Amino acid sequence: MKHALQEVSNENGNPEISAPAVSLRVHSLRSSLYEELHNRPSPIIDGACQITHFTVMLGDARDEVIEHVKDLCRRYSVPVPNEGSSCLYLDFGGFELRWERHLEFANFTFISKGAAPFSDDALAFIPKDWLAAMPGELVVAVNLEVTQAAPDEADLHRWFEGQRVAGSEVADAKALVWTAFKLHSDGFGRIVVCNRQLNSYQCGRLIQRLCELETYRLMSLLALPVARDMGPELARIEDALATLNQSISDIDADRDERELLQELSQLAAEVERHRSDTNFRFSASVAYHDLVRDRLIQLRESPLDGMQSMQEFLERRLTPGIKTCNSVRDRLEDLSRRIHRTTSLLRTRVDLSIQEQNQHLLSSMNRRSQLQLRLQQTVEGLSVVAIGYYLLALLEIVFAGVREAGFPLNVTLAKGIALPVVLGVVWLGVHSVRTQITKRNRYAAEMRQKPDAER
Repeated sequence: MKHALQEVSNENGNPEISAPAVSLRVHSLRSSLYEELHNRPSPIIDGACQITHFTVMLGDARDEVIEHVKDLCRRYSVPVPNEGSSCLYLDFGGFELRWERHLEFANFTFISKGAAPFSDDALAFIPKDWLAAMPGELVVAVNLEVTQAAPDEADLHRWFEGQRVAGSEVADAKALVWTAFKLHSDGFGRIVVCNRQLNSYQCGRLIQRLCELETYRLMSLLALPVARDMGPELARIEDALATLNQSISDIDADRDERELLQELSQLAAEVERHRSDTNFRFSASVAYHDLVRDRLIQLRESPLDGMQSMQEFLERRLTPGIKTCNSVRDRLEDLSRRIHRTTSLLRTRVDLSIQEQNQHLLSSMNRRSQLQLRLQQTVEGLSVVAIGYYLLALLEIVFAGVREAGFPLNVTLAKGIALPVVLGVVWLGVHSVRTQITKRNRYAAEMRQKPDAER
């Protein structure tokens, strides 16, 4: 007999699974992982409407933005989002707000009905002081008009203020989309959508993809000014590195090697600083561009006669900018590798120079050791003679005393006979002392070379 699993909450508030025969301890993030796939759903769009979409860079305003959303909720007496919320979808009566907080930006999308196309009426219900106090820096501001009837050329010319328009059939020809990818007199971008056969859910997904397309294409281009500013700086570093590489073959003194190593270290520090300052921006640009291409694929465009499609326009205009960013990032990586190779080459030369100096030093020390050995041998010989001389002087006193005591002793003959004996004994004594000292020094050196565990 099968028993249904039930979810109960543990002491931490996390749902646990229990059954008559099964009891499992649930991961603390299980519920949030399930809900993650359902975050940021697409809106439900019924009929004609006006949509205003803002994207603001958060910077240090991540906490301020949610307080700003709570302020709007309090003004309209609607439920405020939780402190850790990253999205909010609420109907405020005259308009619907869709707020989403991402890693480095936040989206504000306002959906209203009944306003004239691209008029100020779309934001009439939103407090002007609240809009003016929106945290962060505005990057995207676009007005999107959803119509049921296809506009004619006069309407498109009036709505887009005579600018060249790109457009296509999307969603398997169930809708039409036009946009100029430019700012208009009100400071907003503009998109027109004609819904032919899309239901409310499909239309909402289309609107969401168009807003994301506008957001991600501009976010991907944030790295382009950085790349342009980096160009002259990278050219200067490349020229400096080429000069240093040429100077390596002209090194004549140790001082030159040290100066080159210092200059290389400075160049390496500059390159690493540029990499750390731009790595996130360039990586984010690639990620955003990938999202742009994904959204274009999801639109399923088919071209309109005499008009450039959105995919064709973005591939022609957006892709070169992204390639410029990638080129600058690749130049930075290549510079880092080249500086590393040059530094390794120069350090090899320095190591060879140090080894040559060490060989000269060892040779000098070897000569000095030989001189010290000869000097030591000379000193030992002189020591034997000196000690023998003093011993013979003492023996002469002894021999003289013996002769005075009445023993017939030739002092001179006795000294001659004692001379080789005294010198031999003294030499043996000095040699024994030197041998003991040498053995002790050798033993101490061997003990220093052994690991601690073998001592």
